[in-house]
Amino acid sequence: MKNVLLVGGGKIGVAITEFLSNSGDYSITVADRDAASLSRMPAKNVSLRQVEIGDAGNFSKLVAGHDIVLSATPYNLTATVAEAAKRAGAHYLDLTEDVESTRLIRKLAKDAPTAFIPQCGLAPGFISIVAADLAKKFDKLREVQMRVGALPVFPTNALKYNLTWSTDGLINEYCNPCESIRDGHRGEVPALEELEEFALDGTEYEAFNTSGGLGTLCDTLEGKVENLNYKTVRYPGHRDIVKMLVRDLRLGMRRDILKDVLETAIPITYQDVVLIFVTVSGWREGRLTQESYAKKIYAQTVGGRLMSAIQVTTAAGICAMCNMLADGKLPQKGFVRQEQASLGDFLANRFGRYYGQERS
Repeated sequence: MKNVLLVGGGKIGVAITEFLSNSGDYSITVADRDAASLSRMPAKNVSLRQVEIGDAGNFSKLVAGHDIVLSATPYNLTATVAEAAKRAGAHYLDLTEDVESTRLIRKLAKDAPTAFIPQCGLAPGFISIVAADLAKKFDKLREVQMRVGALPVFPTNALKYNLTWSTDGLINEYCNPCESIRDGHRGEVPALEELEEFALDGTEYEAFNTSGGLGTLCDTLEGKVENLNYKTVRYPGHRDIVKMLVRDLRLGMRRDILKDVLETAIPITYQDVVLIFVTVSGWREGRLTQESYAKKIYAQTVGGRLMSAIQVTTAAGICAMCNMLADGKLPQKGFVRQEQASLGDFLANRFGRYYGQERS
């Protein structure tokens, strides 16, 4: 049985704990500063530690004795948890979408005897595994387009949106620069721009630039693809309102106020749908060809507990990567990119299979 330390007991932390504790193969310690969050954790094979994360040296004492560290904390704690894992000689996985945090983890991983695998959620995460799998089928690439959205099934407000995951992460996506490759040149583009519209299964959507979703694909595909981009999917009209808040009212420069506004005005929902849409085009056997992957995943019950689609997909992503690491299906040391995982292995995994389930 593997000893796992999960850092962060929020909505995603609950889902991760539910998955791993019910498998019977993991003994889990959940660390969080909030007693109320810890009280919501499953009881089977789970120990609870109320702790305030300080410096990496002190926190590494808690990490000691654990084989794997899973970080589901806000992005500002990512580097501290990762450094503590390195000091304690544990494997490290996280859910961060923050580009700078990932760069710091890459540096920590250079001489590490254990694996460092950031960005193990939905986007970045599973979306990169899908895109890389499609890209391998082409002799020469032209475009890789990645679209992901976590949306309410029943939108009722002007934003046509409900909070489904970390508000800090959402604001990061809306405010930070976005990596991309355009006409063969790697660079950054502003968030909330390059609005497009499309339809899937008869429903109209919009998509626009957001930060972090590409993960490490720019590194992997640079020099191999003409155009690579990632956009977040919302219902039509959402982008214009968010852009007014972030740019016109300048709340992008006062993120604490923006967070308070969003969390005060917009309720969370467990009735959501995760939309995944990847399109790759290029040359195969001398012909310009396009292939797409489209999937919708809905909220479902796991271990007797109703979980939102974003909880299920995010937790299933990091749990599948953790399980594949434990089974030797991923590199055992150094920096590991999401796209190094096989899509077939991921979907066959007991946790990754949640990405393949149809709506019940």
